[in-house]
Amino acid sequence: MRNGDRNLWKGLVAGAAGGLAAAWVMNQFQSGWNKATEKLQHSKTPQGEQERQSQSDEEDATMTTAGRISELLFHRKLSREEKKKLGPVVHYAFGAGTGAVYGAMAELVPQTTFGAGLPYGTAVFVGADEVAVPALGLSKPPKEYPASAHLYGLASHLVYGLSLEMARRGIRRMLD
Repeated sequence: MRNGDRNLWKGLVAGAAGGLAAAWVMNQFQSGWNKATEKLQHSKTPQGEQERQSQSDEEDATMTTAGRISELLFHRKLSREEKKKLGPVVHYAFGAGTGAVYGAMAELVPQTTFGAGLPYGTAVFVGADEVAVPALGLSKPPKEYPASAHLYGLASHLVYGLSLEMARRGIRRMLD
């Protein structure tokens, strides 16, 4: 599909590649956030340390998704270690998929890129983290998480959206 300088396939490819890159950048951001949080919480009481440890033992949505996919497609239950290994695969697949959608939208409706990907990152946060993931039973309801968890999720997805647009734009130029 081609319309002037618009090409849906190039948009999909640039978006998917940009989504992979943005998912990686998002992981780096989260790693930095977690390290900073650990340093701030280092002086907490032993009870605070126990609480943090129990939170890190929780299965995240990507691990739960990996487990459900394995059970649905292969009729095989995954161990916790297998889920931990496959969680990032789910994360990157989702990042590439939402990036491909963004890339296609950018070709069809160029106004999609308004705000350098930040509105799209916000939409992914709300649509996925706040609505779809809890609705599918992949996490607890949003009201069961502290405000800091929502801020962390929003900030992470803003980083994703901005990184997605920057990568998509550069990759799309290379495809012409």
